[in-house]
Amino acid sequence: MEQKYIPFDVIEKFMVQVLVKAGVPENDAKIVTDVLIQADKLGFDSHGVNRLKPIYLDRIKDGILNPVTNYEVVKEGPTTAVIDGHNGMGHVIAYNAMKMAIEKAKKLGMGMVAVRNSTHYGFAGYYALMAVKENLIGITGTNARPSIAPTFGVENMLGTNPMTFGMPTDEDFPFLLDCATSVTQRGKIELYARQGKTLPKGWVIDENGESKTDANEVLQDLIAGRAALTPLGGIGEETAGYKGYGYSTVVEILSAALQQGAYMKMLTGFRDGKKVPYQLGHFFIAIDISAFTEVDDFKKTAGNILRELRASKKMPGQSRIYTAGEKEHDVWMFRKDKGVPFNEKLLEEFSLLCDNYDLQSFKEHFQS
Repeated sequence: MEQKYIPFDVIEKFMVQVLVKAGVPENDAKIVTDVLIQADKLGFDSHGVNRLKPIYLDRIKDGILNPVTNYEVVKEGPTTAVIDGHNGMGHVIAYNAMKMAIEKAKKLGMGMVAVRNSTHYGFAGYYALMAVKENLIGITGTNARPSIAPTFGVENMLGTNPMTFGMPTDEDFPFLLDCATSVTQRGKIELYARQGKTLPKGWVIDENGESKTDANEVLQDLIAGRAALTPLGGIGEETAGYKGYGYSTVVEILSAALQQGAYMKMLTGFRDGKKVPYQLGHFFIAIDISAFTEVDDFKKTAGNILRELRASKKMPGQSRIYTAGEKEHDVWMFRKDKGVPFNEKLLEEFSLLCDNYDLQSFKEHFQS
């Protein structure tokens, strides 16, 4: 079947009600929902509404994710803070951490908040864009369960560890760079598995350093430790895989050492064969542009840089050069009047959620 688009407002109402029935307070449910829907609005489908059940609802049921978020500020200075999330909803913890960083930046020019004992916080770009909306520069990163092998290694040690930057410009969209420090990430492999597609060679390696391309098999092998993602740059040093490996390590350190949180193999989600909270770490940085220069001048210079890049000489056969944030804007322009794209498998999953959470009034929307 062709993709079906469901209006954003319908999905928003449905997801808030599902999360509330799962035990999440309504205001927190709205934050979680907004983060997931924003991912779909900008084309980050691997981190969109498709993750509602497997990453959040199922983990709440398993008792490894607290639906009620009681985060705690354990240390604070004028421009800094450390937060313990106590295994609550990662989106809620991250939203409040970036909000705190923004408030500090507005007062003193910069703010940084480090978080420990959190959970999956969804689309990292959401938090960078929170700063952008306030005419600030936003930076965030998070560690994750082990899936990347170090260069010349085959054991999954580091998380996909995105390093994300958002900056305002004078264009219709900001500069937004939100990408994992691996060639791909687990969410995209999940997307390939749902679509029955084969993975490109070089994304995943087995215990012998050979490429694996069966998406469903890879998802099982990543958990079992029989496969690992390759860092940005790919296998070995010839295509500079050590650079992605290095940047992933930077994110791991900043997501664990400042806040004295868990890292690498501590983040598997298992202990003695039993499921346990993931205890992820994040960091959030907000920078007040006006502490350096006029905001409009910054935006114009940033915009000029992006426009000159797009106007540069193109490779033969290519009609367009993109800058970070542009494709996301194009997706939003296409989807803003259509909604969230659903394939047949996702429709079935949401239809079952209607049954499981007694929300039959929404079921008609999820018919294929």
